[in-house]
Amino acid sequence: MNRETDQEWQKLSEQILTDIKEWRRAHPKATLREIEEEVHARMSRLEAQVIQDAAQESSSRAWSGAGPEQRPTCPVCGTALQARGKRTRRLQAAGGQEVSLTRSYGTCPTCGVGLFPPR
Repeated sequence: MNRETDQEWQKLSEQILTDIKEWRRAHPKATLREIEEEVHARMSRLEAQVIQDAAQESSSRAWSGAGPEQRPTCPVCGTALQARGKRTRRLQAAGGQEVSLTRSYGTCPTCGVGLFPPR
């Protein structure tokens, strides 16, 4: 990860911790279960951001200019995919937060399957 990403993670971490402290002050009679749920809900924001940034850092996501032997293959017929430009895919992380990944989309020239390769 780069320095800018580290700074963004630090800033988000600090904001989440501040939000948790403020929530706790506003809910002095919260049960352990309620505290746990609130912490998990807020920490899932950081988790989703880390997952998104780590996935975006993957060098294997930029395959559009690679030769056939370096390109991902079709899961149906095994043919090297053809890149069809970058697209953003929105997924839901385990904590319920949205993760946006911008990566190359490909189609199979043989059977027509279209997909975002898993790496």
